Amino acid sequence: MRKQIAAANWKMNLSYAEGEKLIDELLAAGVSLADHQQVVLAVPFPYLTMARDRVAGQKNYSVAAQNCSQHESGAYTGDTSAAMLASIRVPYCVIGHSERREYFHESNEELARKVDRSFAHSITPIFCCGEPLEIREAGTQNDYVAQQLSESLFHLSAEQLTQLVVAYEPIWAIGTGKTASTEQAQEMHAHLRAVLAKQYGAEIADQVPILYGGSVKAGNAAELFASPDVDGGLVGGASLVAADFAAIIRALK
Repeated sequence: MRKQIAAANWKMNLSYAEGEKLIDELLAAGVSLADHQQVVLAVPFPYLTMARDRVAGQKNYSVAAQNCSQHESGAYTGDTSAAMLASIRVPYCVIGHSERREYFHESNEELARKVDRSFAHSITPIFCCGEPLEIREAGTQNDYVAQQLSESLFHLSAEQLTQLVVAYEPIWAIGTGKTASTEQAQEMHAHLRAVLAKQYGAEIADQVPILYGGSVKAGNAAELFASPDVDGGLVGGASLVAADFAAIIRALK
């Protein structure tokens, strides 16, 4: 079975003490993971080492940065490099979240460089893709997300692709309370896998976890995750409540 992942995206939320408390409450929920299941906590940069140390020793719990620089090093005040993340033993990095694309105008080309920087330092990219409302309403979402994949990922080797995680975010369903139907989520995830299979072959594409990232909640996670091509979730608001996120973890296949 493909790796099934519950990834928490805290975004720019919580104080340090609140973050400590949230992780402690999550671990106290006692959710045990199977070998193919993974929990990833994408926390703000100042909390990475705290979160890493708090989940140390917990089977298949790990942390992620929410972003990294496309540059290896240099005069880029305020940026954090993949090399820096690797130096503090951060195993995952979220790349291309819709908020980074929208607010910071990150292009597919720039994101390709961030993916490369991550792989150069043995960090697993969680690569985000997804369409805004106007693209969905125009019915061109399949071409839109295929272009995101092709321009940011298709330079990778097949071996690198199998080490990648993809997260599909219907942007119109993030923070709006709207959620893509289970059928819409499965349809897009199957399309993404078909796009990867056309480039790399079905055997490679079948190894890539594809997470759903649009208003995943404790109440809808099990139905979403039951879809054959939905391999877990990239969870925003619900990951800030320990009981809710624990329920989402339990919903993994």
